[in-house]
Amino acid sequence: MTDAELVVEVLAGRTRAYAGLVERYHEPCLRLARHLLRNSADAEDVVQETFIRAYRGLGGYRERQTFRAWLYRILVNRCRTAGKQRRRREERVLVSTPVQTAPRAGVETDGFDLGSHLMRAMEGLDARSREAFLLKVGEDLEYPELASLTGASVPALKMRVKRARDHIRERWEKLDRA
Repeated sequence: MTDAELVVEVLAGRTRAYAGLVERYHEPCLRLARHLLRNSADAEDVVQETFIRAYRGLGGYRERQTFRAWLYRILVNRCRTAGKQRRRREERVLVSTPVQTAPRAGVETDGFDLGSHLMRAMEGLDARSREAFLLKVGEDLEYPELASLTGASVPALKMRVKRARDHIRERWEKLDRA
């Protein structure tokens, strides 16, 4: 069944059809959330919240956009919120901790699909460019879908993806020389 047909089934009261959508999109959502949040535990929480919110908001889904893009919009918004919350928690911990005794651990890469070389090349990339790059290149979304999902214009998204590619290429070359 197509995504739209599964949505119709769920809205008609056959809620078990939602399992088909979860099965279809759980892994891609988890992969994207891990890349955006760079933390497996936070990613798993966000994906679970995303599917709960999507289920509750299914009546608002319209077929003029793909279900995948609609679901990713929810996921990206949850990732943004989770990232802000984590930064606030970390700031509170840093303020309340007089001396940091151990160096901060590096970015968690456990279980990620991207190679560690690429993960290191993506370090330092701003959040909006990272998000646009992962959605365009990693999830193969078209620019109009990306624009609908992020609320940014197509030219802005193209620029973010270009900046991300340039940043990654430059860092990749430096890592190769090191």
